[in-house]
Amino acid sequence: MEQDWEGLGLTVLSTDDDNTLVLFASTYDLEEFRARLDAYDGPIPDEQQNRRYAGFVDRIGDVGTIEPRDRLGVRAREDGFVNVDDFQDDTEYVVDIELWEFGPQATRRTLAERIIRWVEDQDGELYDHYSGPSITIIRVKTFGSTIRPILAIPQVAFVDFPPEPDITTDPPEEYAIDDVPPVAPLPDDLPVIAVLDTGVNDHPLLVDAIVAREAFPAELGDADMNGHGTAVAGVAVFGDLRNQLDGLELQPAARIISAKVVTDQAQFYDRRTLPTQMRITIERLRRNYDCRIFVLSLGDIKANFERGRVGPWAATLDELARELDILIFVSAGNRDPRGGTRLEQAITQYPGYLLENGNRVCEPAGAVNALTVGSIAHSNGLGPQHLFDAHTQAITEPDEPSPFSRAGPGAGGIKKPDFVDYGGTLVFDGVAARLQRAPALPNAGVLTTNADFLRQAVVSKTGTSFSAPHLANKAAQVLRRHPDASANLVKALMASSARVPEAALRRLNGVAEAEQDQVLGNGLVSPAAAAFSDDHRVVLYAEDSLGMDQFAVYQVPIPAEFQGNGRRWVRVSLAFDPPVKRTRAEYTGTRMNYRLIRGCQIDEVFEHFRSHIGEATGAPDMQSRFNCALKPGPMRRDRNTLQTSSVKFTQDTVQYGTDYYLVVRCVGGWAAEQEVRQNYAIVVELEHEAQVQLYARIQERVRLRL
Repeated sequence: MEQDWEGLGLTVLSTDDDNTLVLFASTYDLEEFRARLDAYDGPIPDEQQNRRYAGFVDRIGDVGTIEPRDRLGVRAREDGFVNVDDFQDDTEYVVDIELWEFGPQATRRTLAERIIRWVEDQDGELYDHYSGPSITIIRVKTFGSTIRPILAIPQVAFVDFPPEPDITTDPPEEYAIDDVPPVAPLPDDLPVIAVLDTGVNDHPLLVDAIVAREAFPAELGDADMNGHGTAVAGVAVFGDLRNQLDGLELQPAARIISAKVVTDQAQFYDRRTLPTQMRITIERLRRNYDCRIFVLSLGDIKANFERGRVGPWAATLDELARELDILIFVSAGNRDPRGGTRLEQAITQYPGYLLENGNRVCEPAGAVNALTVGSIAHSNGLGPQHLFDAHTQAITEPDEPSPFSRAGPGAGGIKKPDFVDYGGTLVFDGVAARLQRAPALPNAGVLTTNADFLRQAVVSKTGTSFSAPHLANKAAQVLRRHPDASANLVKALMASSARVPEAALRRLNGVAEAEQDQVLGNGLVSPAAAAFSDDHRVVLYAEDSLGMDQFAVYQVPIPAEFQGNGRRWVRVSLAFDPPVKRTRAEYTGTRMNYRLIRGCQIDEVFEHFRSHIGEATGAPDMQSRFNCALKPGPMRRDRNTLQTSSVKFTQDTVQYGTDYYLVVRCVGGWAAEQEVRQNYAIVVELEHEAQVQLYARIQERVRLRL
């Protein structure tokens, strides 16, 4: 355990499934550690049954030294760099040098500056230097002969090549719509969504919705030469245009800010690290435009999420989401399931390959405070021309997981993606021996705005890049209804409204429920259900904060109309934004959980939970007869930063009384040392299948108590 190492004065730098990396803080600490090993190897003391320090040493599988080759990052290894000698003397490389969190920020900055001076003395060039609360990264351009000594520095965690975005340039296609309805006048209260992408062009359907067009840094220019950003922006504003083409006017849900963060060649800007670029971009847009929704349909295709480890990009997004109270939507990433001679397995092995290790979400989709969005198919992707074509086969039907969508888990094994939304599908083409997608196959994608609008107004697109803005569009609808809501409340309201489509459940029948979570998350959000109550469905919510190892109890009114026979549901959703530190064995600094109690008095509830303060991280459950059996249960939900579960009743429940009690608990992890308070939002939804006047009855109860 981490505290065992800390008891020796040692700092845990990184933990994964296989091993723990430890920094020996001083010569004395190293000597003390070795002394324990020597004592273990010595004779067993007369008064003991076991070797000295057996409880500590027996849990150590092996002890070794971190070698320079161990510091090669995942992208360097992907490119074939397995030893330090693979860096050639006279070849220039652009690399990121990441330091362990071996001490205070100032200490890390001092070492970084020494490394920078070394690089510059060797005729290298500094591109960027980021030193944040827990992340220190230097980006330099230098020769291989300069990089090799850096790999030997103990405080260096990784040397790696810069990230590459998962943007592909689609070929021209013939699909066009000549008669697009005009855009309805934009209401003044539309929320603003920032699209961090390749830029957004002045498309006729978007031009009135564009609040600003900026580039970070400015030398990138603001034109969308790739087309990706304009297409993402179209979905953020309108959703799938296909759903609005039959109306008299197109109805926008948001205004947008174009924040260009990649080059015209669809590459990340190599003179800035992603933590630097993300922090500057998001902080400025939040400050200058009061923007609270951000879409990142970008990912590092060579940095698939490694279980137990979060990259600096994801960690920075987590920090910003908490610090600025914002919603950040991240695409889960894309992966073609099969290729070459195994192409047909895209059909025959679907959906099994969605859970392959190679299909894990890519950086930064493992973030815990950002919302990761996977993709489901809006159709089977086939058009009328394929009606009698045996060589062209659909992989999915509507509402089934998209074959290209990546799966979780995220940091610390949490549920990822958080939600799914429509991003298109793939189709097997036996004649061309390839997997077809939009725009080459228009029916396989969502319809959105085309960057080259002088040639055609709209274009069809496929990918999780378009499921992320789909969900941001829905979040904008919720935020418009609740403009003062915190990011946690918007997340909890969306989780409460989300349902996993029946078609997706049928397709994944036989797959373990925990694995279904890593493909489908909490399901597909209904913006209307998230934003409104109705007569037979009531949404109650609260925003609050708790100190470490504290709990709160909420009284949930249960009117008589909800106690009789008939199908009815109680749903509970919790969202919180913990502090994070990627060098800790446990990435998140706090945990939260909840329990729904019925059939006992409130004094009993308080007494039970108060008597168990400080005992464990798990909630101290009351007797099973008092606990509502919410599903998914605690084992599947308690580790998540966005939790939702429900219980279904069909029989009479009068015996449990007119009030239930929701207990929300904050468990202090390493953040307890900082004495922080954890903000959160809790949502309770009561729904009756019958058209009873549930809303009116609960409203009466609330008024009487006020």
